[in-house]
Amino acid sequence: MSTTRRDFLKVGAAAGGGLLVSFFIPGCSRKDEGNSAARQEKPPEAAVGAATSNVTGTDAGLHPNAFIRIDRAGIVTLIMPKVEMGQGTFTSIPMLIAEELGCDLSKVKLEQAPANNELYGDPLLGGQVTGGSTSVRGAWKPLRTAGAAARAVLFQAAAKQWNVGADSLTVNNGVISHGASNRSLHYGELVEAASKLDVPKEVQLKDRTQFRLIGKNHYRMDSAIKTDGTAQFGIDVRLPNMLVATVATSPVTNGKLTGTQDDKAMAVPGVRKILKIENAVAVAGDHMWAAKQGLAALAPQWNDGANGGMSSATIARDMAAASSKAGAVARNDGDVNKALTSGGGRRIDAVYELPFLAHATMEPMNCTVLLTNDLCELHVGTQVPALAQGAAAKATGLPLEKVKVYNQYIGGGFGRRLEVDNVTQAVLFAKQMVGQPLKVVWTREEDIQHDMYRPYYYDRLSAKVDDKGMPVAWFHRVTGSSIMSRFAPAAMKDGVDPDGVEGAKDVPYAIPNVRVEYVRHEPPVATAFWRGVGPTHNIFVVESFIDELAHNAKIDPVAYRRALLTKSPRLLTVLNTAAEKAGWGKPLAAVAGRKMGRGVSLQFAFGSYMAQVAEVSVGADNEVRVHRVVCAVDCGQAVNPDGVVAQIEGGVIFGATAALWGEITFDKGRVQQSNFSDYRMMRMNEAPAVEVYIVNSTEDPGGIGEPGTACVFAAIANAVFAATGKRVRRLPIAKALAAAPAAAPAATPARAKV
Repeated sequence: MSTTRRDFLKVGAAAGGGLLVSFFIPGCSRKDEGNSAARQEKPPEAAVGAATSNVTGTDAGLHPNAFIRIDRAGIVTLIMPKVEMGQGTFTSIPMLIAEELGCDLSKVKLEQAPANNELYGDPLLGGQVTGGSTSVRGAWKPLRTAGAAARAVLFQAAAKQWNVGADSLTVNNGVISHGASNRSLHYGELVEAASKLDVPKEVQLKDRTQFRLIGKNHYRMDSAIKTDGTAQFGIDVRLPNMLVATVATSPVTNGKLTGTQDDKAMAVPGVRKILKIENAVAVAGDHMWAAKQGLAALAPQWNDGANGGMSSATIARDMAAASSKAGAVARNDGDVNKALTSGGGRRIDAVYELPFLAHATMEPMNCTVLLTNDLCELHVGTQVPALAQGAAAKATGLPLEKVKVYNQYIGGGFGRRLEVDNVTQAVLFAKQMVGQPLKVVWTREEDIQHDMYRPYYYDRLSAKVDDKGMPVAWFHRVTGSSIMSRFAPAAMKDGVDPDGVEGAKDVPYAIPNVRVEYVRHEPPVATAFWRGVGPTHNIFVVESFIDELAHNAKIDPVAYRRALLTKSPRLLTVLNTAAEKAGWGKPLAAVAGRKMGRGVSLQFAFGSYMAQVAEVSVGADNEVRVHRVVCAVDCGQAVNPDGVVAQIEGGVIFGATAALWGEITFDKGRVQQSNFSDYRMMRMNEAPAVEVYIVNSTEDPGGIGEPGTACVFAAIANAVFAATGKRVRRLPIAKALAAAPAAAPAATPARAKV
């Protein structure tokens, strides 16, 4: 593969005499391309610190996505546009650079990029975003190309110095050698000469057979500092003279603060300030304990407003009513209405309901602000630093360039930190104490009760099956709130939220008549992306309903899917792999007093393909235990296989937790859950054995942070059906199982497997 210089690369002298290679990702903004002055931008100046220290300045011009800098010691610095939140980005992305550059991975250091959508926008998402399982996918070619470009120009410098051909040189761990003359130079010795040369018009990327790092397991580069406690998360930030605040927000959406007992709060030792905005109040003190005690003494009072009568029952009622109306068309193949209403075959209908889900990140929401008259500093862990910058600029009235974002390690994102409500709130409080740093930390209760939740969904499905039980028509109407209409309005097309129908619109089964509709309905509840986004709900619905069709046809669920995957070879491969590794069709070991079952599910989103087989047992009290989940994944080229396994393991546990117990409910406008005591997390002794089998693939990398989560909901629910004969159409499973009706007997006689 070759990439032209015009599309991508430039080289220049970095600060301190090093080599700087900048690169542009096609699809991102590139203003002033033809302006020669714009192409002479200076490199970012790196703040001194740990691996996640922030770049403190940049001269915008060509607007590259990121920079590689090589100093005279041979240290390679990657200015990282992504944030690390446990997904392994700070390991896998440097592997791409080191692979093509030919350097030791330990020589690659990271600096967190500043907030700048133009310079650091993701080619798949458009803005400076870490999410949607896009980090490695988006970096795959651009970062390898940048590494190859740096290698090429360093080879040119060595070839010129030795008066030999560049093609006669080799590199190993950052040392260029000329075997015929037994000469060698390390990269640091060549950067000054290389910085005076032009990058070749085309660079050649390595063939996959030449990879020495990509495709091999590598330890997490952030493991040591996370183990010894030196990694700094947002909640760890400490600034001189800083006060710590904790907050109470109106318990009802759009409620207003009406009263406080300020004297009692100020009497608490260590309390320094009371900070109020329209819908929230904070108490700031010398430390968190003082702030928390002060807030309790403050005893804020609220006017609930129009949403005080909202409950889970009213939300479900209104969602069901909205779902009875025709929706915007997301997909329309053939003539579904005719196929459903014509004679012959059998029609099967189902309704699926999915609850609001909290993110429940281990690190609660927080933000530290230092505001002066002409500058705002944000110290925060965020998936969207440029949006955080914009939120602070709007709240303060300062221009963007006067808002500096110092991004931190994130103790759990899952989509919650794609939102910046905590930033806006902290800045509004900080405006009341200009010149003094303020760290605002939400309690666990505040974090769960004022989360922005995975939307509630109400889905109607209908299928017509022929006399063999195979589907000839498929109808799916998705009803729920729209995240994209707020987060990225331009993505809305013809009334369809693309995230709301992902995993439904692209149902992979070979069915001649398919219609998918989307109905937008907005209850007064704040919603946001949640790990796995649209597919977490749609894949559960699709894979549960296809399982229903298989059982109604009395056909083995794996065989049924195989027969319908004639146009999806990658899915078929992972299905066969998972079934084989799980021992599909073989009896499960009995557990006294418990019913055993296996269930299967497929995942087809994020550029990756996954099959899971879950093994569960159900007790007489309807308690579900997930014993084993076997996963087969085709994620294209696995950059760091160990990281792939870790992400799937974590995703399975995250998704299984939500499938079994996850639900946010409302009464009198208030969230009823408040902590891990009533918003249950899976404990270590409850976690299943997770087996991951990576299918060899020559395709480009797919996303891996979310497929494990999206796939496991239906795998568990289908296993519960296999064990009990009860079909779960409403999550969570633990709540719904006792009320779920036993599956109706199939209307047709038993048939052989397809």
